[in-house]
Amino acid sequence: MSKRVVLALGGNAILQPKQEASYENQYNNVYSATRKMAELKAQGHNIVVTHGNGPQVGNIIAQNEAAKDLVEPLPINACNAESQGFIGYMMEESLKNHLKSLNIDSNVVTLLTMVEVDKDDPAFNNPTKPIGVFFDEIEAQRLEETHGFVMVEDAGRGYRRVVPSPEPLVIHGVDQIKSLIDQAVVISSGGGGIPVYKDDNGNIQGVEAVIDKDRSGLKLAEQVDADTFVMLTDVSNVCVNFGKPNEEKLKTISVEQAKQYVAEGQFPAGSMLPKIEAAIQFAEMGKEAIICSLDDAIDALAGKAGTRILLEPSTEVVN
Repeated sequence: MSKRVVLALGGNAILQPKQEASYENQYNNVYSATRKMAELKAQGHNIVVTHGNGPQVGNIIAQNEAAKDLVEPLPINACNAESQGFIGYMMEESLKNHLKSLNIDSNVVTLLTMVEVDKDDPAFNNPTKPIGVFFDEIEAQRLEETHGFVMVEDAGRGYRRVVPSPEPLVIHGVDQIKSLIDQAVVISSGGGGIPVYKDDNGNIQGVEAVIDKDRSGLKLAEQVDADTFVMLTDVSNVCVNFGKPNEEKLKTISVEQAKQYVAEGQFPAGSMLPKIEAAIQFAEMGKEAIICSLDDAIDALAGKAGTRILLEPSTEVVN
């Protein structure tokens, strides 16, 4: 059955940890990822794609800082827009080529998307969003001392810079996105969207932050009235007791069970927790949220893979 689906692809799928940040590497990763998206379109689903940009925006900021004596650095929101543009270009080109190879008559449209936040969001006083590449502890300490960065350990993979990540309130241009869904694969709200707020006169102003792409993807899924919100990650299933002898893979869980796992502290704040929280909020609307690997996306939409979060109490654990 055809579904209206919002797919959220992580920035680490575009540039994998420890991988050289070359354009060729990122393009090859995008080309591989979008092949699966084209196959989903071939299944008859209407797709809106959003993506992360943590590694990319961090590297763009680093480029700005390295060249600051020659060119004035751009604010983070402008760097976010830059990453949104070049990732969108790679995705659109790749998707069009895959759709052509599958003889699918569908266009692809990339939208530069602003996302409105509250300028008084407490997140501006508590940076939590990891961006950029990974560093060892010594290099992380040096960056804190020389640049004033806030550096945190990220899920055992090394240290990364963190920046403010306010809550997304409104996806700008959502009516235009909805009008395109039946005609094209839409790429929107990349990197969580370009963060903006409205000043006292109602004028739009950019703000330095990086919005979490899963929370932005949730808002996008809500506003385009998606049937399913799929968060694509590098693991096949969400796990509880991760890395322990009693680790368990979750197949289908209820909102109530998901909330219990959150209360138990089962999910790391910088990686899986935002996905679970976004999934809970979407499922509470009586819809389907899925967390799965990119390779499993087709089977996950058919209910055969990944972790599904549903409002109704249906819990199953697979080993």
